[in-house]
Amino acid sequence: MVPAAWRSGLVSTGRVVGVLLLLGALRGASAVIRYEILEEREKGFAVGNVVTDLGLDLGSLSARRLRVVSGASRRFFEVNRETGELFVNDRLDREELCGTLPSCTVTLELVVDTPLELFSAEVVIQDINDNNPAFPTREMKLEISEAVAPGTRFPLESAHDPDVGSNSLQTYELSRNEYFALRVQTREDSTKYAELVLERALDREREPSLQLVLTALDGGSPARSASLPIRIAVLDANDNAPSFNQSLYRARVLEDAPPGTRVVQVRATDLDEGPNGEIVYSFGSHNRAGVRELFSLDLVTGVLTVKGRLDFEDTKLHEIYIQAKDKGANPEGTHCKVLVEVVDVNDNAPEITVTSVYSPVPEDAPLGTVIALLSVTDLDAGDNGLVTCEIPPGLPFSLTSSLKNYFTLKTSAALDRETVPEYNLSITARDAGAPSLSALTTVRVQVSDINDNPPQSSQSSYDVYVEENNLPGVPILNLSVWDPDAPQNARLSFLLLEPGADAGLVGRFFTIHRDSGVVSTLVALDHEDRREFEFTAQVSDGGTPALTTNISVNVFVTDRNDNAPQVLYPRPGRSSVEVLSRGTAAGHVVTRVVGWDPDAGYNAWLSYSLLGAPNQSLFAVGLHTGQVSTARPVQDTDLPRQTLTVLIKDSGEPSLSATATLTVSVTEESPEARAEFPSGSAPGEQNKNLTFYLLLSLILVSVGFAVTVLGVIIFKVYKWKQSRDLYRAPVSSLYRTPGPSLHADAVRGGLVPPHLYHQVYLTSDSRRSDPLLKKPGAASPLASCQNTLRSCDPVFYRQVLGAESSPPGQIKRCLCKGNGLARVWFVVTHSVELIDSPVDPTHTLSTCLP
Repeated sequence: MVPAAWRSGLVSTGRVVGVLLLLGALRGASAVIRYEILEEREKGFAVGNVVTDLGLDLGSLSARRLRVVSGASRRFFEVNRETGELFVNDRLDREELCGTLPSCTVTLELVVDTPLELFSAEVVIQDINDNNPAFPTREMKLEISEAVAPGTRFPLESAHDPDVGSNSLQTYELSRNEYFALRVQTREDSTKYAELVLERALDREREPSLQLVLTALDGGSPARSASLPIRIAVLDANDNAPSFNQSLYRARVLEDAPPGTRVVQVRATDLDEGPNGEIVYSFGSHNRAGVRELFSLDLVTGVLTVKGRLDFEDTKLHEIYIQAKDKGANPEGTHCKVLVEVVDVNDNAPEITVTSVYSPVPEDAPLGTVIALLSVTDLDAGDNGLVTCEIPPGLPFSLTSSLKNYFTLKTSAALDRETVPEYNLSITARDAGAPSLSALTTVRVQVSDINDNPPQSSQSSYDVYVEENNLPGVPILNLSVWDPDAPQNARLSFLLLEPGADAGLVGRFFTIHRDSGVVSTLVALDHEDRREFEFTAQVSDGGTPALTTNISVNVFVTDRNDNAPQVLYPRPGRSSVEVLSRGTAAGHVVTRVVGWDPDAGYNAWLSYSLLGAPNQSLFAVGLHTGQVSTARPVQDTDLPRQTLTVLIKDSGEPSLSATATLTVSVTEESPEARAEFPSGSAPGEQNKNLTFYLLLSLILVSVGFAVTVLGVIIFKVYKWKQSRDLYRAPVSSLYRTPGPSLHADAVRGGLVPPHLYHQVYLTSDSRRSDPLLKKPGAASPLASCQNTLRSCDPVFYRQVLGAESSPPGQIKRCLCKGNGLARVWFVVTHSVELIDSPVDPTHTLSTCLP
C-alpha cells in the first residue's frame, strides 16, 4: 500500500514523502507513512489523510477509535475521525524541537481498536527562514602589530543562525578596505566561520586604527543578515608570536564527568623573553555559543576542564578554539583547535508508555489475546539505549516485541476468574548499560466472568428425617449451594423435580424457596400414609445458558404415637360369644384377642391385660399374644355368662390404648356332645378336615380348567398352521392329476374330446376368469374337482361322482372354497366343467345346488 501523492511546498497542506512499509505487528500488518510539512504552520493545518494512505474504512473510523499516540509531553498532531485528516494541533518550531540537527522528524503512532492495530507515521518538519544570523558580541576589537606579515590570518567572531540547510548561515562579507581580505572556512560540522587575511602590511604611523564591518548572510529567500563592527588597533611590532606544539588536540570525556574534571592541556611557546615571552591562554573568538558555559580554561597553564554538565544526547562532539598570546607591548596570538568527544554513560532510565489496555478480559479469552500495547524509550545510545521488558514469571501473560521499542502484552495461558479475578502486572523495562537502569510501571488487568461453573453443593444428596404431624410451612432443609462465578452468573434459583412415578405428588407436600433453597412442607406429613419421599432439587445459575446441578433429597417421615390400637377380633360392634364347658381345666385357650396399631416400631408394640371380669381369678390374658385362657378349672359356682374386658395398650410415649369386650358362656357338657366327639375329639379337628377337602376340590377344578383351556389353544394353533401351509403351497401341489378313467368328455350337453375342457379360477376380489385350453396329454383337473368335492358334503360327493345316483344329463352345481379361491363346478353325469360364474367366496364349502 502506497500513501497519497506528495503535497507541494508552501501552498499545499503537506507532502507525503514516504511509502507504507509493511511490518508485522499485533493482529495485522503495521505500516510507516511519512509526511513533510513546513514549520510554523497554523493550528488546524491539514498534514495528510491517514485513512486514505493506510487504506482504512472511513465509516468504521469512529467505532475503531483512531487516535494519535506520542511519547512527547505536547501533542503536536491530532486526527479528525470524521474525515481522517491529520492536522496540526500545536505550534511547530523546528529550532525548538530539533535544534541544529539537519533533519527534524516527529514520530507518531496511530492506534485503532477492534481489532487492535498499530501504524507508525513520521512527520518531517521542514525549516523556513524565520531566524536572522546573530553574532555573540555587538562589536569586535582586534589589536594587530604592524610587524605582522601579509598573509597572516585573524579569526573573527562567528555568527549563529538557528535555521538549518539552505536557510542556515552560508557566507560572510567584509566591507571594502585596502588591507584585509575575507576567507570563509567550513568546520567539520559544515558550519561556516570567517578569517581576516592580511594582504598588505599595516603602517601604524599612517593608519593607527581601522573600522571594518563583517556581514553574515544566510541562504534564505530573501536572505537574512547580521553585521558586526570590527575595530582594529594597529600596534607596534612584537617580532615573535607564540606557537602551539600541535595545531589539533583530541580528548574524550564522560558525559557525567563532574565539574573540574581535566579534559586536556594545550601548550604554546614563545621565543621572546620577558613579558613578550609569557603566554596567556584564552578561548578563541569564534567558538560556538555555550562552550564557555561547559568548559573552563586555565589562563596560565592551558588546562581545559569541565565546567558545566555535559550531555551526550545533546552534543556528542565539542569543537573548541584556544588562543595563545604573549604579554608583549604588541602581543601576537596564535590558535589551536581542541576536539572533545563526549562519551555516553547510562544516565537515562527507560521510559514506559502504556498506549492501550484491553480490560476487562473474558476468562475464556483465547491464547495470544492482546491485552496492552507499550512503547519504551531510552535517550542513551548503543547498549545503554537497548531496552528489554519483562514481567514476573508464573503469570498467564507474555511480552513480545513487534516493532523496535514497542511491546505487546498477550495472554499465554488460560485465565480463571474464580482463581485470580484481577492482575496487577509489574512491567520492568531494563537497558543493557552497566550498571543497568530500569523503569517500572503497573498495568491493571481485570478478568471478566463467564458462566463456566455449575452450582456446587457440599452434598450430592440429603437424608431428612421429619416427624409426622409437623407444622406446615416450617423449613425442614436448607440446601447448601454456591456458585464460584461472578454475582450475575452466581444467582441461584431452586426448583423441585418430581420423578415420573410420583409426578404431582411431591408438589402437594413440599415446596422450595426459589432464591434461598429452603425446603418446607406444605401439609402435615403422616407416617402411616407415606413413610418416604424421594425428589430432586434442581439448582440453576443466572448465566446464559444456565448451568444446573441436581441434588437428591430423601425425606423420611418418622413415626409418632398418634394412633391408638385397633381391635381386629373380636370385631367391635358385633357380639361374640365364646362357649366354655364347666369342668374345663386350667390353661384352656378360650379365644384370642387380636389388636393392630398403625404406628411403627416401638409405638406399635402391643400388650394385653384383663381390665375387667366378674371373676378375676377365672381368666388370664397373654401379655403379648392376647390369648384368653382359663386360669383355674371352671367350677359349678362360676356364673354362666362372663363378660370380659381386655385392655390393648401400645408402648408409645404417652401410651394409647383400646378395649375389647367379649362374652364367655359357661355351659354344662351334654351326652350328645360326648357321642359326637368320641375319644375326646373336638369340633376344631372336624373343622380342619373340612377345610382340607375344600382346598383339594378347588385345586382339582382349577387344574381341569387349565388343561381344557390349554387343549383348546393347541387345537386352534394346529388348525391355524394347517390353513397357513395350505395358503402358501403352490397351485400345482394343491391339485393332483387324476387317473384316465376319471376324464369327463361331455361339455355343456355336447360331447367334446377328452383333451379339451375349460378351467376358471376366481379370487375373492376378482370377477374375471382366466380360461386355459389344455393341450393333448395335459393333466385333467377332474382329480382337483374330486379332491375339492371330498372336502364338501359326503352325500353331495356321492351324488356327483356316482353314476347311479344321477341320471344322465342332470346338472348339479357345487361351490367349494379354500385358501381364498372359489370354484364352481357343474357336474353332468361323469362330466365336470368349470363355468364362468360370479361366486360369493363366503359360502359354505359343502353347499351344492341341484
